[in-house]
Amino acid sequence: MPADTITLSINGMDVTVPQGSTVMDAAKKLSIEVPHFCFHERLSVAGNCRMCLVEVEGAPKPVASCHWPAADGMVVRTNSDTAVKAQKGTMEFLLINHPLDCPICDQGGECDLQDVALGYGSDRTHYCEGKRAVEDKDIGSKIKTVMTRCIHCTRCIRFATEIAGVEEFGATGRGEQMKVGTYVEKALVSELAGNMIDLCPVGALTSKPYAFTARPWELEHTDSIDVFDACGTNIRIDHRDGKVMRVLPRENNAINEEWMTDTARFSWDGLTENRLTHPQMNGKVVGWPKAFEEIAKKLKGKKAVAGVAGNLHSAEDLFSFKALMERLKGKVYADVPKVAKGAGRGAYTLNMPLEKLEEADAVLLVGCNPRFEAPMVNLRLRKAVAKGAKVALVGADTDLTYPHLWLGDTPTALENMLETHKGIKATKPLILIGQDVLNRKDGNAIVALCHQLAGLSKLAEGWQPVHVLPRHTSTVPALDMGYASSADIKPAEALFIYGEGSVDEEAFKKAKLKVYIGTHKTDLAKQCDVVLPAAAFTEKAGCWVNMEGRVQEGGAAVLPPMNAKEDWKIFRALSDVLKCTLPFDTLAQLREGVATVHPAYQKTGEVIAEEWSLPGKAGKLLKSAFKALVVADGFYLSNEILQASPTMHKMQAEFDQAQKNKNMKKAS
Repeated sequence: MPADTITLSINGMDVTVPQGSTVMDAAKKLSIEVPHFCFHERLSVAGNCRMCLVEVEGAPKPVASCHWPAADGMVVRTNSDTAVKAQKGTMEFLLINHPLDCPICDQGGECDLQDVALGYGSDRTHYCEGKRAVEDKDIGSKIKTVMTRCIHCTRCIRFATEIAGVEEFGATGRGEQMKVGTYVEKALVSELAGNMIDLCPVGALTSKPYAFTARPWELEHTDSIDVFDACGTNIRIDHRDGKVMRVLPRENNAINEEWMTDTARFSWDGLTENRLTHPQMNGKVVGWPKAFEEIAKKLKGKKAVAGVAGNLHSAEDLFSFKALMERLKGKVYADVPKVAKGAGRGAYTLNMPLEKLEEADAVLLVGCNPRFEAPMVNLRLRKAVAKGAKVALVGADTDLTYPHLWLGDTPTALENMLETHKGIKATKPLILIGQDVLNRKDGNAIVALCHQLAGLSKLAEGWQPVHVLPRHTSTVPALDMGYASSADIKPAEALFIYGEGSVDEEAFKKAKLKVYIGTHKTDLAKQCDVVLPAAAFTEKAGCWVNMEGRVQEGGAAVLPPMNAKEDWKIFRALSDVLKCTLPFDTLAQLREGVATVHPAYQKTGEVIAEEWSLPGKAGKLLKSAFKALVVADGFYLSNEILQASPTMHKMQAEFDQAQKNKNMKKAS
């Protein structure tokens, strides 16, 4: 037996575990269930619910298995009379003050307290005094509180402090007077606060927008991918009668673990608000044939055609849109960084799996804000910092939820680092460059300088230090398929606008035919000649490509509203009318075409390692500062779905107020 392992006995079965494991870890290895509330594998051990009591031979009383260290030769019983009596006693104690709210509680049907009470509770109690009552807290538009139900497991507190990095939740008082909440009543502004709902083992914290709308057993579930950033968070769409009722995270240790952002969790009401449901021509509702005929009529004689894609599209969407534009001899653009010719795929993807970011021992952020551009990346960086990594930031200073050194907001700071030989001297340095940095005139020079800084370190074998941080779901697949940056768009006679994105104002004004294909009645859509209603991400099956270049499949949960159609079907039908028929009739044929042209799309769920070669000359650095991204634009209102959501507008107002209060506090 290896020296760093120990063997113990649980319920008469021997098990070998690594040294430092707890009794609960050993029990899990044997698939023995030990009831618990406060323990969570991604949080620090608190040991305060006492539900996981077990009998250890030689111990004077039952011990909490979640924090009791396993020892060689230890004999443990989880099902002895002593252990069961202790567990049932704890269960009765926890239920003393818990209200009988199950019929009206949104947690009903997926409540840990219900499940454990069924196995370890009693049908009667020794307690006959009055129950404790706690006043509910108003903590904003995300989370509804019923704090009388709280059992003081402190999961929410530990999540806010350890995972989200925002100490917004805490406990005040002791014993019966202990209360969990914000110290001063205020709205939670963390972009990850909604995860507290999933962590709460009782109904103390539930989703405020979802309150009293559905029961979990009424809902159907469809696996999908979060499209509001480039991380590729795995999500589950819960729907009933053709309507999305809520969105929850799916566990994927390689990407999002079991967390998700509040934009993805709470924005489902934006899927039904302000939707485009019928084709329109000059603001009037028409049929599909009439709309297509109008496009064909006005397209005659137009030599210059351009297509601009938005930020929320799947690989199939972008492939079929480009195929149509190519048959019209038009160019395609998207909100993507400018990439030098010959640079390869490594120049615009994260060139390592997300989980490897935790191994970095030094991090330099250049012109990016991972907290709001890529929250799942920020969580990985927090883990790296917890292990001892140092973080430096060149760009607009911001709260990253972990300690960092701000070096300035201009590229000169990078030059100074190189000149003073204060590069990132580490074996696993990580330099993350914001995608907008590549669109600067000195973008190549900044990238070259970052490579030089990384070269000052003695790199571990196989470690790639320099990476671009894509910001949108469409960024990587659009670049894979040859879309140019919308910053380089040239005026065209006919302009096809596919979803909200960066559309040049001058190019828009000069276009004689403007066609909008999208999901919502945005200001941009209202200015177009022909509007074609498309499907949102919950209404179509697709392959979504994240910042690693990993291809993931998402399913269609509900149908598009009324007369709206799936995107690729619109392009296929329009190509018939324009007499340039696209070579696919089904989604399977379309996917086969994508995989044939782009081999990286042949396998789903895998990360293909890429290398970043640096072609061409670097050039000179400019003195202009990096932009302050995302927060200034509105984190909760950054695309058409979020902008249509009433809940997101409330959250943005709360966020803006918190920022205003913070700035006032700094000024004073």
